[in-house]
Amino acid sequence: MMFRTVYLFFRYFLGKPVPETPEFDADRAIADHALLEARERARHGDWQAARKVIEDAGNDWELRGRRVAELSSLAQKEDGWLYAWLRPAPSDPSAVHMQAVMLGGRAAVARGSKTAEHTSAEQFVDFEQLSEAAAQVGRRAMELAPPGDPLPWVTFMQAFFSDRHGRGITLDEVFDEGRRRDPYNFDLHFRAVTLRCQKWGGSHEQMFSTAREVAAAAPPGANSVMFPLFAHIEYVLLEIAWDKKLEPSVRGAKRYFRRAEVRQELDQWIAKWRAGTPNPANRSTVLQWVAMFYILAGRRKAAREVFDELGQYVSPVAAWAYIWGDREYGYLSSWLWANRI
Repeated sequence: MMFRTVYLFFRYFLGKPVPETPEFDADRAIADHALLEARERARHGDWQAARKVIEDAGNDWELRGRRVAELSSLAQKEDGWLYAWLRPAPSDPSAVHMQAVMLGGRAAVARGSKTAEHTSAEQFVDFEQLSEAAAQVGRRAMELAPPGDPLPWVTFMQAFFSDRHGRGITLDEVFDEGRRRDPYNFDLHFRAVTLRCQKWGGSHEQMFSTAREVAAAAPPGANSVMFPLFAHIEYVLLEIAWDKKLEPSVRGAKRYFRRAEVRQELDQWIAKWRAGTPNPANRSTVLQWVAMFYILAGRRKAAREVFDELGQYVSPVAAWAYIWGDREYGYLSSWLWANRI
């Protein structure tokens, strides 16, 4: 810390620009001001504001999904406003879907993020019960969804993390219907790639196939173009970083992402993504994946430019923890390297 302070002082003294240190502030990282206002009003009981900001997203399913996710995070902790919405409108598609997302989020919190051997029996019981409740509400959300809305299918895919075969409907059926409604939906494919990875009972082949299929089909600029990069990160987690200490994990990841065939493929997908206009709802997530790649590939200048795009306020994505063990540490240590600090 002292070295960084001295370095920054001399950089300032020599008239060189001093970069703004990242601040991990999830609220200030959200550029959607309408969402922030609606969430604050919902926190004080104004559920109509939540309903309006969701409906205002229209058929921009990526934006709508991001707004539902943020509001459901509030509902996980403070659900009074959501049930105040459901009481007079128990068949409101948006409210029922929000309830399903909220229950799924609570299930994930109950399960925790540790491996099975470090998860208690009580955690598993709570996870199963909340997952079942989320699945039941999720089915109703699917029944109420208007034509074209893929989001209840995106949400229902959460159920397959706890039970891949016992829901009376297969993962492929849910995924296919979601794709029929929105062929390149980011959240839908995020869950599909995750559920088809080896750590969740799939395989590396299934994971990469799902990621590359949507990347090839999606138009330039679509955030789904970058799922092959996410698949490579998942591969490194399982094959290189799993249960490893920090230094071996990072060293192994660097060797992998510096392989010529990996660099060539990812440069191709990044070029396609850069050729269009990404949806801002998940742009930060994708930019962070790209920054990770550039860091591990040893491309300091490219990584610094991506960190500059991300700005001062950021909410680090989980993928940083895959290799560095902690998302904030991974982000900050990478930012420091990119800025030669």
